[in-house]
Amino acid sequence: MMIKGVNRQVVEITQTDCEYFERILYFVKPEYASVSEGKLRERAGMMSTAGFPPPTKLRRSRLLLALKLAAAACCGALVCGLVLTLF
Repeated sequence: MMIKGVNRQVVEITQTDCEYFERILYFVKPEYASVSEGKLRERAGMMSTAGFPPPTKLRRSRLLLALKLAAAACCGALVCGLVLTLF
C-alpha cells in the first residue's frame, strides 16, 4: 500500500470560546490558498464563534425534549387505558 503526501493549507483556531471544543482545524480550499494568512485567520475566527449555541440553550432544548417524551408517554397510556376499558 502506498501513502500519498497531501499538501494542504490549514488554519488552526485554539481559542474557540466554547467549552466543548479545544481547537478547530480549517482546511483551506486550493483556490483560496493565495489569500493572506491574516485574512484566513480573521475569517476562521468569525466562523468559530458564530456556530456554537450557548450552553443554556442546549440545556433548554434537552428539557423540552424530556417534556415532549413525557407528554407522549402519558397520551399513549391514556389511549391504552381507554382501549382496555372498552374491550
